[in-house]
Amino acid sequence: MIVCGVELTGSDAVVCMLNMDRGQFNLPDCKVRKLSLPKNRSRDDLKTFQATFAALMAESGVATVAIKERMQKGKFAGGAISFKMEAAIQLIADSELNVTLVPPALVKSTLANNPVPIAFADTGLKAFQENAFITAYVAQLNGTNR
Repeated sequence: MIVCGVELTGSDAVVCMLNMDRGQFNLPDCKVRKLSLPKNRSRDDLKTFQATFAALMAESGVATVAIKERMQKGKFAGGAISFKMEAAIQLIADSELNVTLVPPALVKSTLANNPVPIAFADTGLKAFQENAFITAYVAQLNGTNR
């Protein structure tokens, strides 16, 4: 099952695909590392972002999208634009695509019990994809496909 981990930062959706087959993890080839919402942030821009994201998920054969949950209040709260992007992803009209949020507490407890088996530097991913990778890893281990 392929899981797409997503970290929403500013007006970017950083993505990382992770596949688990018979207990072995691998990183499927994906030329896209992040999708950006244009500066206008109009209704059409959101629809375009949603369609582009949906096409990428269909092309990659993704079963589950796991979004790193952001705080709604406080010092480290997510921005309004990232919540719009999250809604656009959650509202993709594809019954086969499961979208779930991965809370920070679940990430912390899962990594404490099941550390990532290899160093992130050895994955070949870009440094900015680390949180998306961790989110996909946690989602895979927790069977997150609601």
